[in-house]
Amino acid sequence: MSASRFLVTGASGQLGRLVIDGLLKTVAASQIGVLVRSDKAAAEFAARGLHVHTGDYGRPETLTAAFAGVDRALLISSSEIGQRTAQHRNAIEAAKQAGVSLLAYTSLLHADTSPLGLAEEHRQTEAALKASGVPHALLRNGWYTENYAASIPAALGHGALLGSAGDGRIASAARADYAEAAVKVLTADVPQAGHVYELAGDAAYTLTEFVAELSRQSGKTVVYQNLPQADYEAALIGAGLPKPFAALLADSDAGAAKGALNDASGELGRLIGRPTTPLAETIAAALKA
Repeated sequence: MSASRFLVTGASGQLGRLVIDGLLKTVAASQIGVLVRSDKAAAEFAARGLHVHTGDYGRPETLTAAFAGVDRALLISSSEIGQRTAQHRNAIEAAKQAGVSLLAYTSLLHADTSPLGLAEEHRQTEAALKASGVPHALLRNGWYTENYAASIPAALGHGALLGSAGDGRIASAARADYAEAAVKVLTADVPQAGHVYELAGDAAYTLTEFVAELSRQSGKTVVYQNLPQADYEAALIGAGLPKPFAALLADSDAGAAKGALNDASGELGRLIGRPTTPLAETIAAALKA
């Protein structure tokens, strides 16, 4: 590992930044490359001594340059729903041309069987990875606790958290937990190609339990109001979210009601060598912020 060169795509996103911070604890900055889209992010990472490549998944020529000479890479899934399969294929082809020894991909929890609409592009990407012959590992990430923590200000303001998850249990973990898992896989001394990691939090909760913890910590009464999927989507649109994103969130909540965001394997905790971040800790951080 000491002589390896690493690449993190989508490095300026929330997950990517945490991965870079983790890599820098064990790997010299001179061994790390990043792919970012903005000049501002490029300047920021360059100041930290990293190899910086400006480009994106939709421009294959920028990917070729970014992957050149790279041994191990992390392909963080694109945020552009509907375009991700084609974008990811571009990155996979660049990794193949570069002869990377490991391409780790941030997929979705139980992507092969998940009922979530989000899962289809992940399934297609996993199939493209398999067909490519590129040595790869799948980091099937579960839900970020921050996905729900982001709703805390509105929930406190209205005294209610809206959703469509019913009594479905959600085994989420903090974004930092998933970032640490990615670092562990990228820097592992044992071969990682072929591994499929189903990653989720140690303890699952319902959204009713989420608001109970929020109420306890904030001192304000917050209730969970369960809505039909269509009504929840409409409420999100009414709150200002774009229709595609609102539909995605509502679909994910409805999937959670069917158990799509639950997992009791404990694989994430074992991979990072510690318990995953408790729900209460993420809520406390959100309230402090």
